[in-house]
Amino acid sequence: MRSTSDLSATLRMIGEENLDVRTVTLGVNLNVCADSDPKKMTEAVYERICRNAEKLVKTADEVGAQYGVEIVNKRLAISPASILLERHDHATAVELAKALDRACETVGINLLGGFTALVQKGMTRGERILIESLPAALAATKHVCASVNIGTTKAGINVDAVYLVAKQIVEVAQATKADNGFGAAKLVVFANQPEDNPFMAGALLGPGEPETVINVGVSGPGVVKRALDRLFARKPNATFDEIAEEVKHTAYRVTRVGELVGHEVAARLGVRFGVVDLALAPTPKVGDSVGEIYQAMGLSKIGAPGTTAAVMMLNDAVKKGGSFASVAVGGLSGAFIPVMEDHALSQAVTDGTLTLEKLEAMTAVCSVGLDMIMLPGDTTPETIAGIILDEAAIGVTNRKTTAVRVIPVPGAKVGDTFDFGGLFGGGTVTAPVCQDGNEMFVRRGGHIPAPIHSLSN
Repeated sequence: MRSTSDLSATLRMIGEENLDVRTVTLGVNLNVCADSDPKKMTEAVYERICRNAEKLVKTADEVGAQYGVEIVNKRLAISPASILLERHDHATAVELAKALDRACETVGINLLGGFTALVQKGMTRGERILIESLPAALAATKHVCASVNIGTTKAGINVDAVYLVAKQIVEVAQATKADNGFGAAKLVVFANQPEDNPFMAGALLGPGEPETVINVGVSGPGVVKRALDRLFARKPNATFDEIAEEVKHTAYRVTRVGELVGHEVAARLGVRFGVVDLALAPTPKVGDSVGEIYQAMGLSKIGAPGTTAAVMMLNDAVKKGGSFASVAVGGLSGAFIPVMEDHALSQAVTDGTLTLEKLEAMTAVCSVGLDMIMLPGDTTPETIAGIILDEAAIGVTNRKTTAVRVIPVPGAKVGDTFDFGGLFGGGTVTAPVCQDGNEMFVRRGGHIPAPIHSLSN
């Protein structure tokens, strides 16, 4: 039997700091729902999700109440939806997305991930149909999130897929023009996409995963910030060694809470426990910011020289502390830098200290990539394709996950501000310093080969 005495002590220590478990995500494999009849297939998808997830919200709330920790989000991740579309057309893809959306409403969850295509080496019929259906599918749904994996360290980068997805990002924004292009906030493009990520918009139940599984995403940037505040109050001239040690111990405690909650929810639902994602995932709320941690370290201006080193140190310390606390670590794990979802990062973009190019440098050592960034409405598919290619190159070469989630806000110009509200936040429209000149490059198509160090067998 799992001992909970140390975990209870942890909860008492950090309860005053409003620690929460950011998400409990139930993965459900839908491959069994495949059918050549669109109506039968979409009905089977709806029924399977409702059957497996009917008790998710209630159970998570009960476990949270038992241990005195809030579980903020209860979500779903499905097997790649493109697999179900091999014998279908664009209309069926949209109907599938709508069936997924109805299921979310029925079981009471806020977001579902897995409207996904894995195209790092090429595209099947179903994968192309899913990608081409994204503008209509995301415009017609509220809860469905989409992702496309366009590269891996083993496979290289599918440039044809990158350009196609870049065009679809522009189309998705236009299809949701009434909401300032919000549909693009539900679409993320990956290199090295993990198969067990519980966080949106890239949550997925990968091909190697069980039929059903519970994955947990912990967070706690506010807890880490306050731990550092206490350290600096005791020792204003604390060194980086001491800062890293404090972050490690705090990440350990936070992760132990997520481990306990995940095992308990999984046991009550009668499904397997998968992983804890050791993420420092910010929200727009003041006091729940990763950017504030960098400021506490001594960076009065985020984006100043040294910012990338701060990101690296924080990311590493979180992983070291969290990995010791959990029997199974997975997902993205580390410090996220979603600009719109972090008020300090968003303000740095507004102030001009944090540029898109500096963010790209930071993604080389963080856990995701260029995330939740608003672009001008006239940003071309070629520019977006170039951004994706650069970010994928970082991930593929460095054997890490990188991603791009950008929103070309229709009609917007650099410097305009928008607020999507809630979890998604808002901020200032930005753009690359050089926005054109790459058209011939990205249109060449084909495939960028895997790096030589991919030959590791």
